[in-house]
Amino acid sequence: MRRQFALPEEDLDYLTAANLKWETIIEGPHRWLLIHEYPVKDGYNIDSTTAALRIDQGYPNSQIDMVYFFPSISRIDGKPIGALANQSLDGKTYQRWSRHRTGQNPWRPGVDNLETHLMQVDYWMEREFQIR
Repeated sequence: MRRQFALPEEDLDYLTAANLKWETIIEGPHRWLLIHEYPVKDGYNIDSTTAALRIDQGYPNSQIDMVYFFPSISRIDGKPIGALANQSLDGKTYQRWSRHRTGQNPWRPGVDNLETHLMQVDYWMEREFQIR
């Protein structure tokens, strides 16, 4: 697994405790965390995917935003998932989920981290079945 940049210690501890397979890459001006075999919630067409997160230079003071999946996921009931786009990354086409924190749920430097962002990702996957 590639380790092209370092993550904060608390994120390394979380990845180890969660037994996630991951790597960090730098592509162009961006740093990416790729989490392989990331579990997909029930109701989607696959059980796991690679979840990519863009890690900006200011992280952990600056937020992690959105999530990118490869392969793409879809609902098994055929209903569409909103706010999707394609993102070229690491020689593949990832599915970008344009999901963001809100004023009611802002990024909290010193509190939020990789673990809390992945909790958001899981919530976004579950929420798709509540809004459509």
